[in-house]
Amino acid sequence: MNNPPRLAIAGVTGAVGQEFLRILEQRDFPFASLKLIASARSAGKTITFKGETYTVEELTEDSFEGVDLALFSAGGSASKRFGPAAAAAGCVVVDNSSAFRMDPEVPLVVPEVNPEAAFEHKGIIANPNCSTIIMNVPVWPLHRLAGVKRVVVSTYQAASGAGAAAMAELEQQARDWVAGDPITQDIFGRQYVWNLFSHNSDIDPATGYNTEETKMIKETRKIFGTEDISVSVTCVRVPVLRAHCESVNLTFDREVSEAEVRVALAAAPGVSVIDDREANRHPEPLIASDEDDVYVGRIRRDLGQDGGVGIEMFIAGDQIRKGAALNAVQIAELLLERVPAS
Repeated sequence: MNNPPRLAIAGVTGAVGQEFLRILEQRDFPFASLKLIASARSAGKTITFKGETYTVEELTEDSFEGVDLALFSAGGSASKRFGPAAAAAGCVVVDNSSAFRMDPEVPLVVPEVNPEAAFEHKGIIANPNCSTIIMNVPVWPLHRLAGVKRVVVSTYQAASGAGAAAMAELEQQARDWVAGDPITQDIFGRQYVWNLFSHNSDIDPATGYNTEETKMIKETRKIFGTEDISVSVTCVRVPVLRAHCESVNLTFDREVSEAEVRVALAAAPGVSVIDDREANRHPEPLIASDEDDVYVGRIRRDLGQDGGVGIEMFIAGDQIRKGAALNAVQIAELLLERVPAS
């Protein structure tokens, strides 16, 4: 790979693709050239980035000739089709879809947790699911502290996880409700505003778990590099535009004090603690929106577990940033750290 790399963004017109551009500019990510790519319906559009105007090109198998590094957020089917073509052209792909996450040949990376895995790639690196990332940024330092045996997590997932169209529909539903008009229900097929419902991914009729829940279980074990961690998940959509929240209950190998947990979280990269019991100020979606860190609060012993081995906490993280675009850019930054500047 050249440093600075010849960079491409696939799926640039989507919510995560647009966030890629924001983060690349904010972090002053170096690049020698930039190619913006999307589906045929977006080809020909122009995007201004860092004072330059770029024309969006159609995503094809030939899009990655002369490209060193590609950030993908074009959807699973597009990643399966074009990711291997990009890798075959000598491009390193950081893919935001679910297409390669559980492929044993593809590293699944959260830079705060398993950065070294990024260098085991064979052309493709997978970005984990947004809820998995947001959970494990604070869980990992606690796992290192005392060994987490079990995680019980309930998610409160924003519209952003379903893309820009879902965010727009939530806004439209709010307008419909205020105006007394019929509620627009094109994305989820139900009223979203003033409501919440089980995550909209498919439910396995045999297990009762939906796809989002299964992702969190399997991906956590792969990222942590162990099957010896139990993860029980319930995923729910809530009428929030941006930033996911999660209620997390942990069981440790040994007794853990609240003070130990606070010290570990305060020192952890990518974590900010907001835990003001007196003012009842804790992580919220509006606090986490447009922020890089995962916010942690409501830290307390689980009084339902004997022996002091349980901890409860509540977390919030921006799904588009740390749950998607930022994590991918951080992976790209890791790769460049090992490549001498040209």
